[in-house]
Amino acid sequence: MDLSYGDEAEAFRVELRSFLEEHRAKAPQGGSGLGGRPDQRTMDWQRLLIEGGYAARNVPREYGGFGAPPDPLTRIVIDEEFARAGVSRGISGQGPDMLVPTLLEHGSEAQRQAYIGQTIQGEMVWCQGYSEPEAGSDLASVRTNAVLEGDDFVVTGHKIWTTSAHFSDMMFCLVRTEPEKARHAGLSYLLLPMNSPGISVHPLMTMTGKAEFNQVFFDSVRVPRQNLVGERGDGWKIANATLVHERNMLGSASQIDALFQALLRLARTETRDGRPLIEDPLLRDRLMRLQGEVLAARWHASRLLSTKLRGEPAGVAGLVVKLTGCELAHQIASTALEFLGELGTLYEHSPHERAGGFWAFQQMFSLGLIIGGGTAQIQKNIISERGLGLPRETRGDT
Repeated sequence: MDLSYGDEAEAFRVELRSFLEEHRAKAPQGGSGLGGRPDQRTMDWQRLLIEGGYAARNVPREYGGFGAPPDPLTRIVIDEEFARAGVSRGISGQGPDMLVPTLLEHGSEAQRQAYIGQTIQGEMVWCQGYSEPEAGSDLASVRTNAVLEGDDFVVTGHKIWTTSAHFSDMMFCLVRTEPEKARHAGLSYLLLPMNSPGISVHPLMTMTGKAEFNQVFFDSVRVPRQNLVGERGDGWKIANATLVHERNMLGSASQIDALFQALLRLARTETRDGRPLIEDPLLRDRLMRLQGEVLAARWHASRLLSTKLRGEPAGVAGLVVKLTGCELAHQIASTALEFLGELGTLYEHSPHERAGGFWAFQQMFSLGLIIGGGTAQIQKNIISERGLGLPRETRGDT
């Protein structure tokens, strides 16, 4: 295995380092989770990153991206250098990381023109309407229905655990349009404006003390027919394409690496008995063990990128990303709290808190991601059944 990057990739690294050194003062400061809509500083930074080819790099220029062809080495260099510098990667989330690639794969030309540019610029914020009170892990049980009346779908139903719905402009939503068909065949994928009459949003408070999630109710909400992605009944296929991007986002090796680099900076700057934490051999051993797992995640991501560019199926290698990534992120945040001791518990602007309470928030939020987006238990079933070919788990109701 040749792990060298080659002259072209290393020249790109020099270019990127120079960019970060020159412009890092313009970058927004990292927050502690899903704080709301991107502010003007964040949007200005995003535009600068897109112009340089460091964000939306592979999104075609006609949709507002940089337009570079996919290149795994370039992507790895970008991940490494932003993590090393501790600088914001720009705008991410359900719109840029989940919906945009889905529209590039399945959307119409009109939908791509209407939504992609505003989304990657941060001007349009999206939420995901999948889970329902009785359709979470069993997503094919979705009951929210959409009946076609003239040129509109009329949507009625209830979604839950809808991240960011309380400040989103749009929702990509899985609805049932053919109730007479089999569960998987009767679903469709709609794009809903969140200011439509008949939509009501009710925030749900979590243990972080914030309301990242929401319940969303639809009371005869009219959605234009042209907001259907793909064909009627294609929803299951398209929703699963989005879920692949979601799992890659939640288990992102670059995010894990950035989180670990933040832990290293904490270990070098935080002291105990007048000495940096990293000088404690026991704590240093903990860091080395975590670093081994972070490196494994990074090289696994490289493997998946190479597989994708060769047009080969990822197989079980692609199924483990969400499970391992979310659990590793939680381990890193938990380690930071252990390093900080009682200071790590301080939160919400205590005078002695560290990093604005980031680690306390991250530890709680990352635990939620082990449950959200498909629980760890469901992920293990997917790996065993679809990846390893083991017998399906016996259902209790049968």
